[in-house]
Amino acid sequence: MPRNKNAMLRYRTIDQCLKNRFRQWTLADLMEACAEALYEHDGKHREVSRRTLQSDLNVLRTEFEAPIIVVDKKYYTYEDPNFSITKTPLNQEDLSRLNEAIDILQQFQGFNHFRDMEAVVKKLEDKVRMASFKKAPIIDLEKNEDLKGLHHLNRLYRAIQNRQTLQITYQSFKAKESRSFVFHPYLLKEYRNRWFLVGKRNRESQVSLLALDRMHEVEKSDHEFKPHFDFDPESFFDEVIGVTVIGTPAEEVILKIDRVHAPYVITKPIHASQEVLEEDEEGVTISLRVKWNYELEREILGFGEAVKVLAPARLKKKIALRLEESLKRYQ
Repeated sequence: MPRNKNAMLRYRTIDQCLKNRFRQWTLADLMEACAEALYEHDGKHREVSRRTLQSDLNVLRTEFEAPIIVVDKKYYTYEDPNFSITKTPLNQEDLSRLNEAIDILQQFQGFNHFRDMEAVVKKLEDKVRMASFKKAPIIDLEKNEDLKGLHHLNRLYRAIQNRQTLQITYQSFKAKESRSFVFHPYLLKEYRNRWFLVGKRNRESQVSLLALDRMHEVEKSDHEFKPHFDFDPESFFDEVIGVTVIGTPAEEVILKIDRVHAPYVITKPIHASQEVLEEDEEGVTISLRVKWNYELEREILGFGEAVKVLAPARLKKKIALRLEESLKRYQ
């Protein structure tokens, strides 16, 4: 299998296109999509010839066993809608190169700037070990392999990197049909194994979030990229639990946790701002400095009878009402 990074990028692009059942793909469409992917990767314009693309399709059919068919002698697609080259097993050459990469990455363990990457390297090492020796995993990290929209991650990442606007077809949970709009991407955010794109819609001033699993199509846009000068990706989520960032200021939330659950909250803080105000025989009283959003309520309700809201009073009332509504469902 070729190790050329441009070839692998074209293979992944073709794979993403053929998995997309919302559109019919001609040879010219696939050529254009591959050219755009190469441009997004390194900012260089490259033409993808018909001969190159036909060769790529042949590689996908033979080396990846991709069930590529041609409909009406014009449109390319997968005969099996669930197929993806990302699901095919790695060969020995792939495994060898991954092991080499792991060896290099492990040399940086212990450095401060590498600390956040250690879990990623361990996960990669475990996956390669499983594939190489067909053994059971040692590490089981949280994952959701069936989550929709993950195939957009690479394109969104490159768009942020290259300051490129996007044309996104999106349908929220509340909307009856999808809408298409220009979006200026600034940041990718993961929360509880679900991915979100942070940015700004064209002609709107407020920063908003889009869930990747609600995106139908993501295409390159010719609109000029406009940065949001007040947006700081390193601090944007500092005052919230989760991803819902509202305009109201952060406030002090005081919670009483019973003695059974207190050790879990102390060893794994609910939020970075958590402080212990008091410890006694009944449990622990903590304070958080956060904005009131849906995820805060869900976090509190997740403790069930183990937590009591002491302040603010309106949050205490809201949680009590939600618990009452929940209790009615069992009566």
